[in-house]
Parts: sequence; structure tokens; C-alpha cells
Amino acid sequence: MQDAALRLKSLVEQLLGAPFPLRIRAWDGSEAGPPAAPVLLVHNRRAVRRLLWKPGELGLARGWVAGDLGVEGDLYSALDLMSGLVWERGEDARGTAEALRDPEVRAAVRGLVKLAGPLPPAPPPEEVRRNRHLHTRRSDRQAISHHYDVGNDFYEIVLGPSMVYSCAYWEDGGILEDAQRDKLELVSRKLDLKAGQRLLDVGCGWGSMAIHAAREHGVSVVGVTLSQEQAAYARKRVADEGLTDRVEIRVQDYRDVADGPYDAISSIGMAEHVGAERYLEYAEVLHGLLKPGGRLLNHQIARPPRRDESAYHVDEFIDAYVFPDGELAPVGTTVTQLERAGFEVRDVESIREHYALTLREWVTNLEAQWERAVRLTSPGRARVWRLYMVASVLAFEQNRIGVNQVLAVRTPPASGSSGMPLRSRDWN
Repeated sequence: MQDAALRLKSLVEQLLGAPFPLRIRAWDGSEAGPPAAPVLLVHNRRAVRRLLWKPGELGLARGWVAGDLGVEGDLYSALDLMSGLVWERGEDARGTAEALRDPEVRAAVRGLVKLAGPLPPAPPPEEVRRNRHLHTRRSDRQAISHHYDVGNDFYEIVLGPSMVYSCAYWEDGGILEDAQRDKLELVSRKLDLKAGQRLLDVGCGWGSMAIHAAREHGVSVVGVTLSQEQAAYARKRVADEGLTDRVEIRVQDYRDVADGPYDAISSIGMAEHVGAERYLEYAEVLHGLLKPGGRLLNHQIARPPRRDESAYHVDEFIDAYVFPDGELAPVGTTVTQLERAGFEVRDVESIREHYALTLREWVTNLEAQWERAVRLTSPGRARVWRLYMVASVLAFEQNRIGVNQVLAVRTPPASGSSGMPLRSRDWN
């Protein structure tokens, strides 16, 4: 009797305490659920074991990454339908322990264990364990390597020729490369870069900001990254542009930079890796590296604040597969920490919708060269990126996360002069 899909649907709904919004198609050919909905493909019994042993987001993520689960139909729609039930509420959707007190639920679980097998499969090899010693120099280096050292050719597929891995700045009808150039120029104008100045680019990635600042504004740039692969790629780009006399790319922790002062610092999409416990230190280090009157542009993803901040937990899928040890903070917390370090915050600009547009372009790039992306990395790694980026599109579009550019100045306490014009938004 072909009934695996119906049994799965029944158990999932009992555990969640709500109707399951997708249609389910199981390995035995059975189907159950809304006929017009995207289809959750349960390819094998191993997927069921993953979900039984780890209900919620991480179990689903492991099944997706391993190829035990798939989606037929629009992935954006499927994740949107599931977000309120699983991706946001995780294992506590109804309270798994509470649900298992129900004799019918226990009987359904026993039946599925008998159907699928008793032992949990090993996690996919793409999964990393959470580091017990957060944000030491060694752990940060390992976390950055996990995310960025997956091959520059792979990132070329996803990011396109600009090789900018952060939110672009869009105008109606623009293309990704123009939007990324406009973002780099926006940062440059906010920092008021001028020929002869020194810029420190913290978390310089593949060198795009450093090259733009040196080529378009005549500044000398030091870019630092913890990724060996990024550094090698950035150095070649710098050499190809003929900018080796003005741009230096280092494999160096920002905490070890000791050749200040700098006229300006850009930190674009890097502070998410710092961690709450280290954020004040991060801000103090950058403050100490700036000249009096120097500017910092901090471009950072943010989450909404919680009534009980102690209840905040890092997203399981993101922590295990995408950004190990990464943490998001509310923009108000970021501003407070910058001010505690001595900065005067002069401007905060939210560009949340711009990141959703950027991510949609990256997803399109990945899907257009899917087979090549798989060859360059692994099927699991490519699936990680597709799931992560599609889910992030929805998070930005639905205001579950945002991204902000915070402009801060090391204003000298003696004079109180920030050096900012009275109308400071002339960069727009």
C-alpha cells in the first residue's frame, strides 16, 4: 500500500499543530496535501529519519543539503509557505515534547520509525560544528575559510563580474554590475574619499572596494581579509588594474592592523562575523585606527530587536552551513556600540529592499549555471547556497532582517568638529 506521503503529512501536522501547506510526494509514489501547492519531494526513507531525529529547521536543512528532500515548483513560494511554520519557529513550533505526549502522535512516530529505520543518518559533510570558543583569531579564520574558501570560480558564477558579495544599490531598470558599482561609489562619497588619503577596507573580499577607491578616487588602500583564496584573487585583480602602487591586500585579522592612522575605513558586510561579545572591541579597534575627523562606513545586516534579547538564538541552518559563528544585531545595538567606542554616528541609511533585489540576481546566476556550480564545489554546497539565498530574499522582502549603512566619525573631543557639511546627504 502506497501511503508514506499521507503518514508523513499526518505526523508533521500533529507535530506542528497546523496544516502543512505543501503537497508531499514520497519515494513510494504516494502524494498527499493541497494539489495546487509546490511539492515537497521526499526521495527516500533517510529523509524521514532526519526529520524524526531532528524535527524542524535543521532536519529539513540536512535533508535538503543531502539531496534526500527536494522541491518541485517555485522554491520561493515553497519557502514562503513554510516560513511561518518551520523556518521561523523551528523545533518549538508546537513544542515537540508536548506533542509527543499525545498517544496518537507517539503511535505515528513509532510507525514511521518502523517504516524508515531507527538510526539517524550522519549530517551532510557540508555541515560544520559550532565552535565552542567563539571569535578567537583561530575560530574566526576557520569560519571565514568555511564560507569563502569554496573556490573563486564558484563565486564568479554567483556574484558576476563585479565580485562584490554585499548588497548592491539599485535604480529602476538597472543591472547588477551597475548597481554594485553604484554601491561602491555611494560608500566612497559617504567617506568623502580624496586623492592622497589612506583607506582601510576591513573584510576586503575580492578587492572590489579597494580597486574602486584607488582607481576612481586616487586613495591608497590597505585591504584585509582572513581568506587566502580571496586575497590571491584580489591581488591578481589589483595587478591587472595596474594599481599595485596604491593597493595592498593582506591576509590579516583586523585586530592585528597596526599601521594607522587612516583617513577612512570601510567595513562592508564584515561586521556580521564579529559577534556580540566582540563588537565593542571591533568598534574600539577601528576607532583607534582612524585619524581625528576620520570616517567609518559600516555596512551591516541587522535583525529586529526582541523584548527578551537573551532569547535570541543563531539560526540553525545558517550557523551549520553558511556563516559559522555569525551573529546579527539590531541596528540600534550597533549604533550604541559604535558610540560607546567613541564614534559620533552621523547617518543611518536602510537599504533593505536593495538586498532582496541583489539576492534574486545571485539566485538567477546560480540557477543559470547550476551544473557548473555543482562541478566546482559539490551538489550539497550548491544546494546550501540556493536555499540560503532564496530564504534570504524572503527575509529581506518581509522585513525579518534588514541592512544598514552607518556613517560614523571620530570627532575630536577637544574641538567637537566633525568635519561634516551642514547638509551631509549630498552623496545622494
